[in-house]
Amino acid sequence: MTSARTFVFMILLLAGAAGWQVMAQQPSPYADAGDAGDALRRAGEVLARSRARAEQLEQAARKARAEADRTAREAAAVAARIQQSEAEIQMAQTRIAMIDRQREVLRARMASEQEPVVRLTAALQMMARRPLVFSLVRADSLRDTVYLRAVMETMLPEVGRRTAGLRAEIQRGRELQEQARLAARELREGERALASRRAELAALESRQRLASREAQGVASREADRVLALAEQTRDLSGLLDQLEEAGTLRRQLAALPGPVLPPTRPGEVLQVIDAPPPLLAADTARPAWIMPVSGRLVSGFGEQSATGLTKGVSLAVAPGAQVVSPADGRVAFAGPYRGYGAIVIVEHGGGWTTLITQFGRLAVTVGETVVQGSPLGTAGPGRPVLTIELRRDGAPVNPLGETGG
Repeated sequence: MTSARTFVFMILLLAGAAGWQVMAQQPSPYADAGDAGDALRRAGEVLARSRARAEQLEQAARKARAEADRTAREAAAVAARIQQSEAEIQMAQTRIAMIDRQREVLRARMASEQEPVVRLTAALQMMARRPLVFSLVRADSLRDTVYLRAVMETMLPEVGRRTAGLRAEIQRGRELQEQARLAARELREGERALASRRAELAALESRQRLASREAQGVASREADRVLALAEQTRDLSGLLDQLEEAGTLRRQLAALPGPVLPPTRPGEVLQVIDAPPPLLAADTARPAWIMPVSGRLVSGFGEQSATGLTKGVSLAVAPGAQVVSPADGRVAFAGPYRGYGAIVIVEHGGGWTTLITQFGRLAVTVGETVVQGSPLGTAGPGRPVLTIELRRDGAPVNPLGETGG
């Protein structure tokens, strides 16, 4: 009887420990298991794309001959690695949330299964206070003694039967505990990798700034002009229209033939200096375009809002999330704009532009040439929501349409 009591007590202690461990967990941030599964799938897709893009950019950086081009592609590769680390962290957090939800369900099941076991244990405790020898001595008749002995002999199998499901749940709790431990380790590793890559990107950005000091005079004048233009425009659409006109004029000037030099001697043919190449390609086809940041869709393209139909998409992203250039281009605007926080506008050529709002920190300046994946900045703290607009000749285009990845 003592062994039966010990057996049941061990089960209850293990069950109670597992239950208290589950109760200590934070509530899941996801509505249900399907929501968490979708988040895990999206994070996996972002992870695969970021890893592939980083490998391509690293290979392109190794092949680049010009120092500026190599540095730009190295920075883009590091930014892709940062997005990869962010996706790894998101996957680990989602796994932990899913495990917590499973443990919460397990705790509820174990609580319902513990009730009959507790009643059975109480009966065993009462019987254990009278040892078997005393029970036989004090039995009023042989029939009572035989009956009592039969009850005692069938008690342990009944305990085993009633606690079989509970023991399985305890084992499941141990497995979930191990899965949570592994997910927490992956989370810590992802956070360490993210911090290291952010430090690497900061060093590359410092190197880029030092290398571009020669052009700071021209860039500063252009930035001042653009900021003055932002003060003159009434709304964001007006700013985009003004910048588009300036970009069209710039492309037209770049397409003009070069100056004509007079002949050095009579009778010679006039010499024409070749025009410089255009700053951006004139192809009007949609450029190879990627989403600049990953996150949860808050509002889609063309949805009704307080100010009318939305002209882009809004994403809820992680605090400090890395934002990259969706395609090759030139930074037409980078700075604060009333009501939209810090914004970046990138010209891609052929009339295509991308607008991103609500940056926490900017990593580019006006006039800077960027490649696809170049770091533009990061999201702010708290619960940042970034808006992304893609336009062609001023007309909004759905960014979530056919993209380049």
